[in-house]
Amino acid sequence: MNQGLIPAKWARLTPRGQAIYDAADDRRVTWGDFDELVRRLANGLLSLGLTKGDKVAMLSRNCVEFQALYFAAGRVGLVTQPLNWRLATPALVQVVKDAGPKVLITQGEFAEVAIAVEREVDLVASLSFGEGSTGSFDELVARSSDLEPDQSDKVGEDDPFFLLYTGGTTGESKGALHTHRSAAAGMLNQTVAERIVPTDVYMLTGQMYHIPIVLAMNYLKHGCPLVLMNFAPKLALDLIENEKVSAFLGVTTMLNWMMAEPDFASRDLSSLRNIQYGGGPMPSQIVRQALDSFPCTLIQGYGQTEGTTMTFLSQEDHLDAINGKHPERLKSCGREGFVTSVRVVDLDGRDVPKDNRTPGQIIVKSPANMVGYLNRPDLTANTLRDGWMWTGDVATWDEDSYVFIVDRAKDMIISGGENIYSVQVEEAIASHPAVLECAVIGVPDDEWGETVKGFVVLKPGMEASEQEIIDQAKQSLASYQKPRSVEFVSELPKAPTGKILKRDLRKPYWEDQERNV
Repeated sequence: MNQGLIPAKWARLTPRGQAIYDAADDRRVTWGDFDELVRRLANGLLSLGLTKGDKVAMLSRNCVEFQALYFAAGRVGLVTQPLNWRLATPALVQVVKDAGPKVLITQGEFAEVAIAVEREVDLVASLSFGEGSTGSFDELVARSSDLEPDQSDKVGEDDPFFLLYTGGTTGESKGALHTHRSAAAGMLNQTVAERIVPTDVYMLTGQMYHIPIVLAMNYLKHGCPLVLMNFAPKLALDLIENEKVSAFLGVTTMLNWMMAEPDFASRDLSSLRNIQYGGGPMPSQIVRQALDSFPCTLIQGYGQTEGTTMTFLSQEDHLDAINGKHPERLKSCGREGFVTSVRVVDLDGRDVPKDNRTPGQIIVKSPANMVGYLNRPDLTANTLRDGWMWTGDVATWDEDSYVFIVDRAKDMIISGGENIYSVQVEEAIASHPAVLECAVIGVPDDEWGETVKGFVVLKPGMEASEQEIIDQAKQSLASYQKPRSVEFVSELPKAPTGKILKRDLRKPYWEDQERNV
């Protein structure tokens, strides 16, 4: 079950068939050429002295080289650590220091960030490629053997495959470690839910540092061409037309932007077979609009970095809902996937009633779950209990086991598919000298799903404007993490214990809104 061997199969079966189209540089790569790149890169990494279990970090936008690393490292028992290039440099340095990779591979445009990382981490090698790079990555590939590495037959299903970080700042970032087995199980869940066929062409709209990379690899596993892009709505529509894309995963923002393109109605999108949406709240009115606008079926996938995709709202569920059968299920994230068991439980692990009223925490048992958090046995033990993964998401479920998420126990905000932890935003806001205390929540937004809103209590006798608070927060946050609005209040609602009651802050914004996840 060595997932690194996926390209080898299709290089044997259809060496001249297209494996990848990279829209950024208009590059088409056949299966034969792609597998040669994978073999050479795998041998090149081994030539640097890397051994089984060592990590290779990658800082890059979507590209052929990035996809090749996943397979090359996996083929010989190395672990890919993709880095979120949208994070501020200190946050990137922190996750690299935590993981301790032996090699850093960087796309040229991120050269300055690479220098900052190199100062803090003891690397065997730092390689770069693309415009503005040293070309050292290409040199390594060119001088390395194209023979199949001997180590590829020594990699098993329980060996680590990739390491994805769930957050991006000190104290919040956690590295979820996945094996070849968990990746394969996640792919199986997706195969059944998406109903993949050999004629599919898949477009990766998200970035390879997120868990949807598993979806992209799954289509490659089926021999289907992969279209790589760095999302822009016009480009996405162009690629659907020109490359005959049949499937992709889109978050609220992406679908909204695509439907808002002036010439959307005249586009030839007839190749589309299915769109999966997820990555954050999707108001049901947007779901209905997408069903009306795109000539294909929709499914919803609810997942986490730790558990890949865990539940699905099927194509039939969507059609039934818009035809008046259980319309409320457009607010649901569906039912458990093919290889997944899902329960909604109380604090003692007992199932809550299936009355769609009683809240509990979603727990998941699945071979697609991570094996644990790197370097955090305490968090691993708290999250993985007796074979079940406690997600931290609070939900109800109905008599047919459809799950309806009602809150996030960890106060996480999802905006445009990006996870935002409220505590890190609160820390940034609190650094303003006039702030006494603050709280952050996600409020509904038709474009982004949720946006960040801050509530601030000022110190007596001090003043600050909304823009001053936002500017202060921006200094230590990525652009997508900053608050979009700030409201000044005299006090924050609190429980007798002193804990801020965020549900009271959210209520005015969500009570008349439909919240899908």
